[in-house]
Amino acid sequence: MVADVADVPGVPAPIMERVRDDPRGATVRITETLQAYWDLAFAAYWPRLRALLEADVLWRSRRLATGGAHAVFDDLHETVIWHGDRLSATDPWDYSGALSGEGLLLVPSAMAWPTVRKMVEPYQPMIAYPARGIATLWDTGAPPSSEALTALLGRTRARLLTALAEPNSTTALAKRLAVTPGAVSQHLSVLHSSGLVTRTRVAGSVLYRRTPRGDALAAPN
Repeated sequence: MVADVADVPGVPAPIMERVRDDPRGATVRITETLQAYWDLAFAAYWPRLRALLEADVLWRSRRLATGGAHAVFDDLHETVIWHGDRLSATDPWDYSGALSGEGLLLVPSAMAWPTVRKMVEPYQPMIAYPARGIATLWDTGAPPSSEALTALLGRTRARLLTALAEPNSTTALAKRLAVTPGAVSQHLSVLHSSGLVTRTRVAGSVLYRRTPRGDALAAPN
């Protein structure tokens, strides 16, 4: 069933008439346009974007496991505050209402910076927020490692350990360091066996992050 023109705010009447007259053809045109947009604007960058978002999901999961729900929101965004039994997300758009058992969906985003975005009706209540590490999204090259760390681990492993202050995938690390994924995987295996990094599967990816021992080793002198 196609909605009436009046039920679709912002869509010009002639376009809605075309949809009403040929809904199947409209579906094909819309999906082909979305696919073309994806191929042009996102396909080449999606592995890097996905790694950033999955790293944030891993971070939030750990915060929830170790500190409970309050810890999840502590560093979510400066405008999102949990006080008492109430969660507030303050920005120019205002809404007040109960979640009514639906729950709140948290969505890390590479497009929401610097504010959060909220969706309440007619969907499940949602907050889209800037993912952690978003400022490093387009970085090339790992942060410089210390001479002592390089002497101890070798140049590539030292750079990997320095770069893993935030969770990251083998593919993303390979692109950032300009090293083959196979080489990165071998070096990460050594770092993992030494207890310097840990790995966690999130969705279809394996994310690596420094352990406390790795943090101590990579800390500036």
